[in-house]
Amino acid sequence: MCTLAWCAVVVCAPAAWAQGSVCKYIDADGNIVFSNLPPEKGQRKISCIGSDEPRKGAAPARGTPSPAGFPKVDADTQRTRDDMRRKVLTDELGAEEKLLVEARTTYANGAPVPLPEEQGNAEKYRERIARLRQSLQLHERNIEALRKELGTTK
Repeated sequence: MCTLAWCAVVVCAPAAWAQGSVCKYIDADGNIVFSNLPPEKGQRKISCIGSDEPRKGAAPARGTPSPAGFPKVDADTQRTRDDMRRKVLTDELGAEEKLLVEARTTYANGAPVPLPEEQGNAEKYRERIARLRQSLQLHERNIEALRKELGTTK
């Protein structure tokens, strides 16, 4: 895996050099990451190919402006769309919170009652607990993402 990653760097290095720097670092979870941005705090830099630091005073990239004849959406239409989006996100959040409550009840703090087929098979029981834990974590992440998205709505 590591050899494959280095091969990709060697193949892409000439193009990356033309584009700017390519940094290799280890993120907070211990994963090796290749990026054209320098590592953030909490991430260990391994190496950078090209310039080490981003240009000082460089303005952040902005989207391209709309063409002159591009249709615009009036404020009322946009407000209606935003309200609909907020309602959909709120409905999804409510449904996800209900699913989280159900998942917590089923998970029972990591000690659910064994099913009849799991009575004599401890491995099957552990697999079910792992699936329940994953389900619980998925619902928690979904709720977090929906709340974050709702926080960005106008």
